[in-house]
Amino acid sequence: MTISNWAGNYAYRAGAVHRPSTLDEVRALVAGTPRLRVLGSRHAFTGIGDSTELLALNGLPEDVRCDRAAGTVSCSAGMTYAQLAVALDAERLALAGLASLPHISVGGAVATATHGSGNARGNLATAVAGLELVTSDGELVTAVRGDPDFEGLVVGLGALGAVVRVTLDVEPAYAVRQRVFEGLEWEALLEHFDAIMAAGDSVSVFTRWAEKVDQVWVKRRATGTPEPVQEDLFGAVAATVERHPILGLDPVHCSRQLGVPGPWWDRLPHFRMGYTPSNGNEIQSEYLLPRSHAREALRALHALAGTIGPQLQVCEIRTIAADTLWMSPQQGRDSVGFHFTWRPEQAAVERALAEVEAVLDPLAARPHWGKLFLADGEAIAHRYDRLPDFIRLVERLDPRGAFRNDWLEAHVLGAP
Repeated sequence: MTISNWAGNYAYRAGAVHRPSTLDEVRALVAGTPRLRVLGSRHAFTGIGDSTELLALNGLPEDVRCDRAAGTVSCSAGMTYAQLAVALDAERLALAGLASLPHISVGGAVATATHGSGNARGNLATAVAGLELVTSDGELVTAVRGDPDFEGLVVGLGALGAVVRVTLDVEPAYAVRQRVFEGLEWEALLEHFDAIMAAGDSVSVFTRWAEKVDQVWVKRRATGTPEPVQEDLFGAVAATVERHPILGLDPVHCSRQLGVPGPWWDRLPHFRMGYTPSNGNEIQSEYLLPRSHAREALRALHALAGTIGPQLQVCEIRTIAADTLWMSPQQGRDSVGFHFTWRPEQAAVERALAEVEAVLDPLAARPHWGKLFLADGEAIAHRYDRLPDFIRLVERLDPRGAFRNDWLEAHVLGAP
């Protein structure tokens, strides 16, 4: 049996994949298996989710439960955000944020503190109000926001147990408009960075680090009143046709643009939910820096254009609000994220990453846990002041090391 991740750049070494259909089966499998990891939507780009055996949770009942009084929804962690959005839409409820690709699993996105877009929005894990996980002895642990260690449990990197259920904050459904602006001058981005990132509820800058910034995608909640006409954004011209984040590619699978209002679930992602990619012809990396270092990072990366450009498809720049989750890359600091979509050439990408990490490390960069990066645990450890607490939590909940693997030892748990 050979399975690979979504991008095809990593082949899992697992000899078996278990797909239980009940919670009791999950508990028995976890307690009786020497080493295992939870297999999500395989949208990680390294061995973070690998083990000798894997546990897939998409066979469990979705069991979506909305609690309007509490403002939450509870569901199986194996669901994708696309599946959850369909259920919430039927209840006229919404999440505050979604990933650019809605086909990732809720549990996997939460465990790695994925995405987040907007000055006032945290990553997807910040929406977690409660969770249930099965520890390595088969016990079911339930935790809610405010409990001791809750902020260590949420972004658990799969090291604490098998998260089988999550409870997320929800709000009344809303509509969103999306506009794309093209050809932003670099000096305009540097001078007006804060204003540009505040131009919408969610803003993404797409660049290949060339002469000009390719695009700025601005998503705003629709209020029901006519949208003010905006022909440019600090010199970037409003697109008159729909665009793909990677210039030249067909935007047929992208979410609607041109200011056409639509439901939250059909505008917050960059790609439509009806489009389900079977694989991605790419490798991804992402680094999160204190927002105060945004301009310095922009200048440093722009200077690398000749080095990293040949391997790059596009780089997305976003802002993300600070949070208090122990292992979140945004823990304790408002952040700017640099998300690189590379060509699927592993060795060349790793050479480019060596250049990228060399200029971003002095700016206190934290890598996204689920993307490809080079830094080891020794280089990362001092960025996380709660790492010692997290390691103690891992040792308490998984004393036999069932959920540990080589990747975790190298990048997290083996840090001095």
